[in-house]
Amino acid sequence: MSAALVLYRASGAPLSTPFRPAALGQADPFAASREIAWQGSGGMSAGRLRLEGAFEIARFPHQETLVVVQGELHVETEGAAPLVLKPDSGVVLTTGAALRVSAPVPTLVVFCAADCPQPVQPGVFPLVAEADFKPSANSLPKEILLGPVPQCRSDNVVDETSIHAKIGTWDSTPYHRIVRAHPVNEFMHILDGGVRFAEPDGSVVAVERGDAVFVPQGASIGWESSERVAKFYVVQTVPAGEGK
Repeated sequence: MSAALVLYRASGAPLSTPFRPAALGQADPFAASREIAWQGSGGMSAGRLRLEGAFEIARFPHQETLVVVQGELHVETEGAAPLVLKPDSGVVLTTGAALRVSAPVPTLVVFCAADCPQPVQPGVFPLVAEADFKPSANSLPKEILLGPVPQCRSDNVVDETSIHAKIGTWDSTPYHRIVRAHPVNEFMHILDGGVRFAEPDGSVVAVERGDAVFVPQGASIGWESSERVAKFYVVQTVPAGEGK
């Protein structure tokens, strides 16, 4: 299996990633619609949802990032204006949130979820491509780069320290790095540009604008981009010895 698991291709090209119908526990409000591509360390999972109709949720059971790739999703919470999510927009739902989620038309959503029993940052947080970008520290050691050091920016919408996870929007100038063990569990939805992920066997998984991909922590993977790349991301660092 590829180290980079493609969850969606905007082109409509077939996916090699296998999906399995499964719920994230007994309280999963999207159980009947959920298809999981990866589930593992840190209580994290990634995959897709095929939604239609309304879901009244008294208490959301986990943390989940949803990004619409087809259709339209409405998210309503008490005291706030409804969120209307169309392709290339998303939302972070945290444990304990009371909300109504509805899809007025058949809607395809990619997701990344994690166990988060006691969030330090509860609420419902929209993800938008027009983010409040700020310069971010470059954590790429020079010895793994095959070219200039990139200039990176980010907008961390959620910093959930209880599970070592950050969620938001990121962009970067082009860069190229060697194949190495990925330091985090990472979900990505590409908003602009494209990335070529190199695999240890020399094969390449290419993703473009509108695609979504998941890379597990520890997977051997390289990165090459020749233009600005922007993405929604979920990253989670799983401490050594900690499993699901």
